[in-house]
Amino acid sequence: MEAKAAYRRVLLKISGEALAGAKQHGLDFEIMRSVCGAVKRCVELGAQVGIVVGAGNFWRGVKDGGGKMERTRADQMGMLATAMNALALVDVFEQLGVEATVMTALDMPRVADPYTRRGAEAALRSGKVVIFGCGTGSPFFSTDTGAALKAAEIGADALLLAKNIDGVYSADPRTNPDAVKYERISYEEVLAQRLAVMDSTATSLAMDNDIPVLVFALADPENIVRAVCGEAIGTLVE
Repeated sequence: MEAKAAYRRVLLKISGEALAGAKQHGLDFEIMRSVCGAVKRCVELGAQVGIVVGAGNFWRGVKDGGGKMERTRADQMGMLATAMNALALVDVFEQLGVEATVMTALDMPRVADPYTRRGAEAALRSGKVVIFGCGTGSPFFSTDTGAALKAAEIGADALLLAKNIDGVYSADPRTNPDAVKYERISYEEVLAQRLAVMDSTATSLAMDNDIPVLVFALADPENIVRAVCGEAIGTLVE
């Protein structure tokens, strides 16, 4: 039986670190090609795909600038770094023959379209992959919050969190061998237990807008296709 998308529209969040691969800095174009190839198959299966990408492969805002520079400026540098990643992704999509566009929350009309909900909706309906850069456009918010916000704005049926870990655990499995992986968990439990899924603002935003969040490992980019097809991978937060 031919696979088909279980979701009409999804918002995929990819960390900047994931784009760097083993180098842990900059861009690994082989990994990016694999990720974009998986997204291409999702589009071919009928899904509309928006993407929010982080910036940890270049600059992590307050985490890199904390104590050394003013918070707002450090976060703005992080927003600009997400735009760099978005431009790299759209280039790879074009090489694969996928129509894609970059929209940024900060105005930079010479390199990307300014974000508007109507513009994003029209692009998604036309079959384009829409890559959202610059997070929320405001300091003090993470790209996780930017992803939850964009998912709500575009009416996404699910928020897909492609991470370096294969789901949500009761503790950090890298340091605690007794950590238990959850197949399903509620937003309230994530917040109460302070589990490292997204930051609390992003989790609350997803909860308030009833957006299911699927957390899975990006180590195998095919997991993106499996997630879009509704397979039980990773952890579902709802």
